[in-house]
Amino acid sequence: MVLSSQRSVFTILVLWLAGLGAAAQFAKIAVPFSLVRDLYPEAGSELGWLLSLISFVGVLFGMTAGVIISRLGSYRLLLIALLFGMALSFWQAMLPGLSLMLVSRVIEGASHLIIVVAAPTLIAQVSADRYRGLAMTLWSTFFGVSFAIVAWIGLPFATAYGLSGLFVVHGLFLAVVAGLLVLSMGTFAERPPANDMPFGIMRIWRQHIAAYRSPPISAPGIGWLFYTLTFVALIAILPDMLPEESRRHVTGLMPLASIAVALLVVAPLLAVVSATTIVMAGFILAMAVLALLMAGMSPSLASILLFAVLGLVQGASFAAVPELNDSIEAQALSNGAMAQLGNLGNCLGTPMFLLTLGSFGLTGLLIAAMAVYVIGCIAHAILAYLRRRKRYQVKQQPL
Repeated sequence: MVLSSQRSVFTILVLWLAGLGAAAQFAKIAVPFSLVRDLYPEAGSELGWLLSLISFVGVLFGMTAGVIISRLGSYRLLLIALLFGMALSFWQAMLPGLSLMLVSRVIEGASHLIIVVAAPTLIAQVSADRYRGLAMTLWSTFFGVSFAIVAWIGLPFATAYGLSGLFVVHGLFLAVVAGLLVLSMGTFAERPPANDMPFGIMRIWRQHIAAYRSPPISAPGIGWLFYTLTFVALIAILPDMLPEESRRHVTGLMPLASIAVALLVVAPLLAVVSATTIVMAGFILAMAVLALLMAGMSPSLASILLFAVLGLVQGASFAAVPELNDSIEAQALSNGAMAQLGNLGNCLGTPMFLLTLGSFGLTGLLIAAMAVYVIGCIAHAILAYLRRRKRYQVKQQPL
């Protein structure tokens, strides 16, 4: 069901705001981490679980969320996830002990996962065909924009009013988004799933297998894995290469360059080339920038350029989901795969590259990053070949 033009734009913006709230579930701990450390001074290394538990939930249940959403509907599950996230933030504002806070983060991981799978699935449904690529490109910016807002506004607020104040504001934000969602989609009727087969554990397992064996469903997530393996790691490691006087400025520009390219460049390109072609171009250009860095390019310029070209991958990967998958069920599964593999990349990337840096130095790290992008390109090329071959064999059956 595509909504009227004005209502569709409003709904897409509301769904994007839901994404900002989901990303803030990470950012509200990651950005003011020094304040979290002060809150639990005896925690030691266990404090890292406050960040990683949400990722682990996504790794374990990302595709499961896609399966459930494809069966039960995106709208109502998104609304429930927003309200759960709101309640958890209000409860966290009471600053419970570390054990109870960790439990809340596991539950919050489920809320986060439902939001990041259901919201883009709904965006694809409510967008007109001609604007769907632009809408999905906007969605792709939710993580970077949310972290920037928390860093620029949330951190000073938390410093002044404490973590409790920041958690309360986050809960209020999710409550407002939930209200706007009802206002914009209260009468939205989702199409029923493509089949009415029994729903259970074995069904979920079979759909996992079928989804990852499907080139159209799995392609966006597989490409996204190679993007997330490097993105967080490089944004953490590259600043140490920069001159101290420009480090803070360049570090702030790196994610902004990625967001700007995703918004301003990807959408026009989608009118003339496929999303997966743009993703592959982004990987190739990223390899070229890393090669120039090894050849002597200014680290500051190379860092900004690298994240700018990675913006092509960021924006086009989400646009590839509706481009490659027509049915709501397939789109939900594809978004689930992106959530699952993206969280896996976030979990593995930084430790992997820190180990590479320690063993082989900066040159080894840059070569490893280039290898990741090469494999990402090869994976997309193979999946494109399989999609072309399948098109001339049998029509894809519903999962």
